[in-house]
Amino acid sequence: MSTSFHHTAAQRMTAGKWSAKGQNAVIRSFVASRKKYLFLKRGFDFLFSTLVLLLLMSWLIPMISLVIILDSKGPVFYRQKRIGRNGKPFYCIKFRTMIQNQEADERPAEENDERITKAGKILRRTNLDELPQFFNVLAGQMSVVGPRPHMLVDCIRFSFVIPSYQFRNLIRPGITGWAQVNGYHGITADYESIILRYYWDAQYVRKAGLWLDLKIIGATIIQSMRNLRAVCFVYFRHKQKRNKSSNQTEIIPRP
Repeated sequence: MSTSFHHTAAQRMTAGKWSAKGQNAVIRSFVASRKKYLFLKRGFDFLFSTLVLLLLMSWLIPMISLVIILDSKGPVFYRQKRIGRNGKPFYCIKFRTMIQNQEADERPAEENDERITKAGKILRRTNLDELPQFFNVLAGQMSVVGPRPHMLVDCIRFSFVIPSYQFRNLIRPGITGWAQVNGYHGITADYESIILRYYWDAQYVRKAGLWLDLKIIGATIIQSMRNLRAVCFVYFRHKQKRNKSSNQTEIIPRP
């Protein structure tokens, strides 16, 4: 599908009957129609997050924690208030990728943001900063797959662009989602990026199923591996150039 098609389709969604029907009625109707899926989804989330925490996070947390501590002052983890299912706020857990600052809960990360640490750039590029959110999944505040949770400031800002924006909050927010695997993640620089991200979030809410969840998880793992490989390639290439430069300096004869 073309970008213009998605843009037009998303704009039609903004004219939906969300406010007219009432939020509570929409929630009751949605839960009643998807009760079996939501039950199975919660069971999958619990099992999957438990395995990740035991098999992956048990040794990865100490490694990443050491890197963060050596890189900058401050705690290893960072908790930020986000909007969850049915508009209820919760604290989303992440590895800290910024220096401690007063704007963290109000000012989203920007391109070349001076607040992001050296280790933070790598963690964000590889999505490793999101891994602690499996604790949120285990606690029932998030799901492995779903629309990404936004800050309250962003939810208010996006609601002015898309009146039916709350529709995406009918299900638990996810660590990854359909919008993310389609390339809509990170900075929302303009109205079009907001609308297109909402389009894929709304499509997920409408078509969500266990098979689609597995496909999104698979696509996310592939993307993360590619990002990790790209970061490693840049690092080793930079190190190789630096070693080559130092060797050339050493062989230059003194006058």
